[in-house]
Amino acid sequence: MVFAEPSVPEQDDLLAEAIRDAGNVVLAADVVYQERALFSQVMRVEPHGVFREAGATSGVASVTLDLDQVVRRVPGDSDALWRTVTDRYAQATGAAFPGPSGDLIRYLGPDHIFRYVSYYQALEPATFLPQGTFRDRIVFIGLDLKTSPEAGGAQGEMFATPFMAFTGWPMPGVEVQANLVVNALTGEGIREAPASAAAMAMFIAAAAAVLLMRRWRPLGSALAALALMAVLGAASWLLFVSIGLWVSISPSVIAVVLVYGAQGGGAFLHERRRKRQIRRAFKFYVSPQVVEEVIAHPEKLVLGGVRRDLTIMFTDLAGFTALSERLSPERVAEILNRYLTAMSGIVMRNGGTVDKFIGDAVMACWGAPLEDPYQAWQACQAALEMQEEMVRLREGMNASGGPPISMRIGIHSGPAVVGNMGSTERFDYTAIGDNVNLASRLEGVNKLYGTQVILSSSTVGHLDDGMPLRYVDRIRVTGRTEPIDIFTFCQDDELNRLSQLAVDAFRSGDWARSRDLWRECLEREPGDGVAMAYLRRMDQYGAVPPGPGWDPVTTIEEKL
Repeated sequence: MVFAEPSVPEQDDLLAEAIRDAGNVVLAADVVYQERALFSQVMRVEPHGVFREAGATSGVASVTLDLDQVVRRVPGDSDALWRTVTDRYAQATGAAFPGPSGDLIRYLGPDHIFRYVSYYQALEPATFLPQGTFRDRIVFIGLDLKTSPEAGGAQGEMFATPFMAFTGWPMPGVEVQANLVVNALTGEGIREAPASAAAMAMFIAAAAAVLLMRRWRPLGSALAALALMAVLGAASWLLFVSIGLWVSISPSVIAVVLVYGAQGGGAFLHERRRKRQIRRAFKFYVSPQVVEEVIAHPEKLVLGGVRRDLTIMFTDLAGFTALSERLSPERVAEILNRYLTAMSGIVMRNGGTVDKFIGDAVMACWGAPLEDPYQAWQACQAALEMQEEMVRLREGMNASGGPPISMRIGIHSGPAVVGNMGSTERFDYTAIGDNVNLASRLEGVNKLYGTQVILSSSTVGHLDDGMPLRYVDRIRVTGRTEPIDIFTFCQDDELNRLSQLAVDAFRSGDWARSRDLWRECLEREPGDGVAMAYLRRMDQYGAVPPGPGWDPVTTIEEKL
């Protein structure tokens, strides 16, 4: 309380007399800032002269607020109130006191940790207080405001301390001064670590954060960051409690958060770059739906070789050699690019992967890089659409005077190894295995039967009745001991029926009936390649009859 203004003279005289009798009174002074129209000034406000003449000394009770409006720092003025009180107490007791051991106040606890005595009790101590309550004690007189109708007055007497974050209550200014005096008398206080120590702690925290989050995972890295911040807090608290050293961990915590954000941002950019690489690697070979699925679930894309059930397709452009001989290289490249663009687009539109282009040939597969339960159906649907597109391309070629061209397709289903194959410097995403070779052989088998598409029985086994199929033959290719049944597409149900009867008669040795049925097929479908292939075979058997134990399986001796 600053008794700067005089009141009733008689009362002032009584207070002055009490100060003179006690001989150990320190009054508070204040420093105020005044701003006028023509000038501004900082002025010290002293207690009323009557009291100073009576022997009271004074000390400035002003405190410094940090940026967050919390009182933490010990006032360093030579005439600070805490210093004046301590000096007066030392004179009275003859003892020496060390003063605060640091630049920060070491509060003994939250507000009201000291004993408070109400003013009415102090006015009538004989009635309300035990005898000797104030003897040999330092007594501070001030306001303890819980509520106040004058907000300004309350703000001037109540201060935020570090404990306010936990209690929610500010501390009366008189108790702040009491904490300062206790620090001075006991030599307690808090030393603030130099900026270099905080910088070193921040560097160590950042390095530890980088080490812990080098393999960034949102949850795992967050837990690591929280653990690191907990360690920083524990270390700061240990130093604070044990040796009174305050090391601000705010820069270190900010560094950990920044590392987390930087690692997360880097991981995000890396993931985006990885997605772009996947999209760039696959967008020309697989459908957009497959690309997005791989990007969304990259764990499904196993690099290296993995065994998968695939449906493999090989195509070849018949008549391409004649085309190359008749047209200029530029024109051939234009036609080939148009053809490959159209065919690869159909493959991807039906969920397939374009494995590679081999000259005018296309290798495609279904079931990789992602599993596809409808792979056989989609491969067959793609083959039908490709042949339809081939009709339009051929019509365009004929209109421009180009040679006639056609396309042959072989489709087979079975296990294969698929993945990135090649060297460490150069590799391709491809499928390898015996079933891949068989699909390639089936494409050439079309030449024997005059067909456009040949499907193996393993592919047909995955189809339902909605796909129009015609049985062709049972063949055995070189290198495989087991024969396979092959089929082709055919929309004519009657032709399919006659063809099956003719094949059954052929296998039973009733070649006369088989010839009649195949001729019926030719009458229904002039130029039918399957019927002509069987008739040629039976003509050969007529010239050179097969011996006992004749096997109706057709053996393909070499790649066609």
